[in-house]
Amino acid sequence: MAAAIAATAATSLGARGSFRNDDDDDDVDDEGGGGGKEATSNRSSIEDSEAERRIAERVARKRSERRTYLMAAVMSSLGITSMAVAAVYYRFAWQMEGGEVPLTEMFGTFALSVGAAVGMEFWARWAHRALWHASLWHMHESHHRPRDGPFELNDVFAIINAVPAISLLAFGFFHRGLVPGLCFGAGLGITLFGMAYMFVHDGLVHRRFPVGPIANVPYFRRVAAAHQIHHMDKFKGVPYGLFLGPKELEEVGGLEELEKEINRRIKRN
Repeated sequence: MAAAIAATAATSLGARGSFRNDDDDDDVDDEGGGGGKEATSNRSSIEDSEAERRIAERVARKRSERRTYLMAAVMSSLGITSMAVAAVYYRFAWQMEGGEVPLTEMFGTFALSVGAAVGMEFWARWAHRALWHASLWHMHESHHRPRDGPFELNDVFAIINAVPAISLLAFGFFHRGLVPGLCFGAGLGITLFGMAYMFVHDGLVHRRFPVGPIANVPYFRRVAAAHQIHHMDKFKGVPYGLFLGPKELEEVGGLEELEKEINRRIKRN
């Protein structure tokens, strides 16, 4: 009997001890779970802070790159514009020194200015397809990759195109006659096209610097959207031109895609 009572008491004490141990374990588990949640929260907070820091650095870097390119664009534009205006003024003032206005030469100069500016669009289209996306792809590829810094290797093409423009302007400026006048006009037209290309392509399309009200001109919106489709490579690279890009897309049945891209850009802005 005594043995039975002792066994019952031992069992009861063991059960109570077991219950206490379970409670203690639960307390430990609760404490451990709380610590785990806190650690996870801390890690998440650190990761969020790190992500915010990286985003802030990226935004600051992009702003710095845009400022750098904007300064370069403004300085080059002012320099080229001032030199072109001065060259035009002095050349025609020089032509009229004798009192006789060389109408044929002046007409040829203005005609070649317009002709060269228009012709550069077709030259750029051909060179873009036959050269830049072929033998010169190792340079042009930098324009189809995320840019690291304010400039890219593709910018060299702007300098290459400036060489004939400056040469033609210089020859036409320092010589008299119809042929020098035509050369002067051709150089002026190439210069005008280059400046327009920079503002629309680099500024409006790729946002390397702000372009102000140019972005609100409906046709320039179509031009920007068409060039963006070129970077998407949806129509085998078409359009390769810039200012007549919408026309190129129309020829390959890409007008619907063009309208979609225009609407997408409007919503993003």
